[in-house]
Amino acid sequence: MNKKTITVFTLAMINMAAIGSVKNWPTIAEYGFSSLFYYLLAAIIFFIPTALVSAELATGWPKIGGIFVWVKEAFGHRMGFLAIWLLWVENVIWYPTVLTFIAATLAYLFDPALATNKTYLLLTSLIAFWIMTFVNLKGMKISGKISSFGVIFGTFIPAAVIIGLGCLWYFSGSPLQIQFNLNSFIPDLSSPEQLVIFTGVLLSFCGLEMSAIHARDVQNPQRNYPRATLMSVILILGLSILGVLAIASVVPQKDISLTAGSMQAFVAFVGAYNLSFLIPIMAFLVVIGALASLSTWIVGPSRGLLAAAQSGDLPPYFRQLNKHGMPLRLLILQALIVTVLSFMFLLMPTVNSAYWILAVMVAQVYLVMYLIMFAAAIKLRYKKPDVFRAYKIPGGKPGMWFVAGLGMLSSFLTLIIGFFPPAQFPTGNTTFYVGFLLLGMTLFCSAPALILRFKKPSWSVKLEHEKNNE
Repeated sequence: MNKKTITVFTLAMINMAAIGSVKNWPTIAEYGFSSLFYYLLAAIIFFIPTALVSAELATGWPKIGGIFVWVKEAFGHRMGFLAIWLLWVENVIWYPTVLTFIAATLAYLFDPALATNKTYLLLTSLIAFWIMTFVNLKGMKISGKISSFGVIFGTFIPAAVIIGLGCLWYFSGSPLQIQFNLNSFIPDLSSPEQLVIFTGVLLSFCGLEMSAIHARDVQNPQRNYPRATLMSVILILGLSILGVLAIASVVPQKDISLTAGSMQAFVAFVGAYNLSFLIPIMAFLVVIGALASLSTWIVGPSRGLLAAAQSGDLPPYFRQLNKHGMPLRLLILQALIVTVLSFMFLLMPTVNSAYWILAVMVAQVYLVMYLIMFAAAIKLRYKKPDVFRAYKIPGGKPGMWFVAGLGMLSSFLTLIIGFFPPAQFPTGNTTFYVGFLLLGMTLFCSAPALILRFKKPSWSVKLEHEKNNE
């Protein structure tokens, strides 16, 4: 477990697999050319602050546990458990969305009409998740290789094809579904309903802090973690902006599917150039990229929750590791919860509406965690000023207040906006929509306090493998 198996390249690929998937592009493409405005805004007020804060905290406390360790150092054990719980549980809610994307894309190998068939989406999603869960039980080295392979073949290649065909489409004078001018660049800011898809933009940039959970497995983490973070930010921003504009240029806004928008654009591209035989190949590559993203998220937060469990916040039952050092019972529990949540797609009026309401709940739970993380970064500048950080946000304490404060403000405002149903597509009854989000937020945020309320002294007894690894 203590071997340094992760290089700068591997860590950057883990970040790319977690955040840079083409899966995120259709959601933002709903904004047309103004998606560029929102991308730049989200990068300035959220993505870059997240990267800077994560780099400082990860190089100051390069221990397994990531956000759990940082928040515990700043605010104590209970808040640390809350933070890692939120990271883990938002992930559990998020899985059905990425699984549906995988299933919808896979449909293009057989029958594109299946991309809107709820039964097909549900069954395919569950099979994919259980397979990837068992694959990740083989250890962190295998998981890292899956991320690297998946990003190269399932993200870089499909992204290059979509972006390349988008450029060809534009310069060949083909009809565009968006206008590239100042009026279309500035979005409609008149109501929260128009702004709500910004929640999806911010969600597409969430996750850089997750790779810090693997900091102890990184070769020379103080030097290599910031380098990998910088590489990730540049790649993710560049590919995402170009890819989203390519999709928005070809697929009419009203027709964009949140689960299959990338393939919709590709089908339009290859149809125009009589290259339809490439559709199954492209679908296969996109699925590989999405599976790599899924693999990264299956193991990351669970290892963070394991650190909390080993501190006595969960019964010893959940601390069992298999021979590869993976949290066996936590991963199985996670798979069981995802199986139940996936049935949400059978309850909502459309696939898009089910996808969106789960995505918003993910974002809101996640943003609560980010509020805690940014606050912890500020607190640690005062509480632990002498801890060496290989990377430190410049400007002293005012610099930290500015960067982390910007992240906190953007997180809070986006959290509030998420409660408004989007104007771009129907989500069913508004009362159900808001009530579902409020109930979910209350339940998931209060669960850690309830768990600790029934905590027993025996939970803090160290298991033999934990003593051996100290």
